[in-house]
Amino acid sequence: MIAAPATPNSADALVIVDPQIDFCPGGRLAVADGDAVMAPIAELATRFAHVVVTQDWHPAGHSSFASSHAGHQPFDIVAMPYGEQVLWPDHCIQGSAGADFHPAVAAAVARAQMIVRKGHHPDVDSYSAFFENDKTTRTGLAGYLRDIGVQRCVFVGLAYDFCVAWSALDARREGFEAMIWTPYTRAIAMPLAHGTTVDAAEAQLHAAGVRF
Repeated sequence: MIAAPATPNSADALVIVDPQIDFCPGGRLAVADGDAVMAPIAELATRFAHVVVTQDWHPAGHSSFASSHAGHQPFDIVAMPYGEQVLWPDHCIQGSAGADFHPAVAAAVARAQMIVRKGHHPDVDSYSAFFENDKTTRTGLAGYLRDIGVQRCVFVGLAYDFCVAWSALDARREGFEAMIWTPYTRAIAMPLAHGTTVDAAEAQLHAAGVRF
């Protein structure tokens, strides 16, 4: 049972990051225990006046797929024009069953006023709800949130150490307060030379003033 967080107010937006089949157990890029947060997120969404959902929406043959790079395997890291890129298994391909939202989060998706499809440009990946990974191509989310008077973004979903973390960092970059409710997230936790991608993400999140 996930403990209920503090009561949101009208200046808060719940941003549900990539609650998709391919990121849950059995999916093409499964996050361990990812399905366990879906029903709690759906319940949480009933408490927010503003709900946004992001959806990975890759064309087949996307440049972030390991299958697009001869001699490489999933989770290799390569240099791209916009910086380092983890190569992923093919996932969340436009129109595929894996790109669909998990059925347990359907009620939250139904409440969403905005669904942000990201990663649809074939030559650049997109972790953040606000920017493609080139850090210049915008999704339009920041302008929408400002227009409706949102001051704080509350992030939940998958995966904590990639798309959730990058979204929270960019929320701060765009001048919003940012909070991650960690019981409603799950991480990939790729090993690094020192720790994991969770450790690396949390160092950046704390430095940027993201709250937990």
